[in-house]
Amino acid sequence: MQLETSSGVPGADTLLTMYRTMTLSRACEDRLRKGFRRGEFHGVIWPARGQEAVAAGLGTALRRDDRLVTTYRGIHDLLAKGVPPVEILGEVLGRSVGASRGKGGTMHITCPEVGVMMSTGIVGGGPPVGVGLALAAKRQGSGRVVAVTFGDGATNTGSFHEAANLAAVWDLPVVLVCQNNQFAEMTPVEATMRVERVADRAAAYGMPGIRVDGNDPVAVHNGLTAAVERARSGAGPSLVECLTFRFEGHHYGDPQRYMPEERMQQARADDPVPRFERLLAERGVADADELARIDAASVAEIEEAVATVLASPAPSADEVEVDVYADMAGAPR
Repeated sequence: MQLETSSGVPGADTLLTMYRTMTLSRACEDRLRKGFRRGEFHGVIWPARGQEAVAAGLGTALRRDDRLVTTYRGIHDLLAKGVPPVEILGEVLGRSVGASRGKGGTMHITCPEVGVMMSTGIVGGGPPVGVGLALAAKRQGSGRVVAVTFGDGATNTGSFHEAANLAAVWDLPVVLVCQNNQFAEMTPVEATMRVERVADRAAAYGMPGIRVDGNDPVAVHNGLTAAVERARSGAGPSLVECLTFRFEGHHYGDPQRYMPEERMQQARADDPVPRFERLLAERGVADADELARIDAASVAEIEEAVATVLASPAPSADEVEVDVYADMAGAPR
């Protein structure tokens, strides 16, 4: 079953929103890497450099009140959904201004105010949670859609297949978004599955599946918009595979000895950020000066956020047991 998508190009405002998301994501990861290298601060990230177009298309396809479940490699997704950079960086650097008061770390960033319900460090851990959120949305009649993002490696876990099956059986408003960066940690995708396309796995559950160019935010936007509209209409789930590439290692500091140099060079030649810049210029959406201003504004926003975070204290020992359990005192029984 194929998902019908538009081949059109969104309006200028949407295109520029996507570009801002891409530059903000790039600026965020660049600044963190620079700080780590200098010894300015300490932390760990699982980079998504090279995957910015997926987040850009995702952010513009969802409503603010739609739900998102992402992974430890999800800084770009969080920014696209509207999580303030201070709250993201506060978690990465373990400061009290973080989304979880600096106690969750990079892997566990949530921001329910903009619909980010969970980031997970468990490969394949997101789809079952997303299905639960989608079931709640359906029962509540909220009209919300849940997007769950994960890597190609997650589609080899039992949790992914169980979640996909249940979502299809119950016609749940969930979109399964595979960010296929072609490596599951250090293992190339061709060594972990026999099918060439993750999207083909949708057929086993009677749901539509499509593969889109994950380095093209317009293609991602169009594919995900169709899947989101289908889910919101009550027609059930879809699987959207965004074929992209990961420019950095599995984690910051990974020497990538497993990565063929030629393969990396080919991937970098298709870097989604300059590629999208060329499209915007060719279509007359923005000239080079305007794009440079947006890029500079993204860098400045991240610099300001880093300064705010570094001026914030780390959580104190008194916070160890705070936020662990809900305070049910006085709650109706």
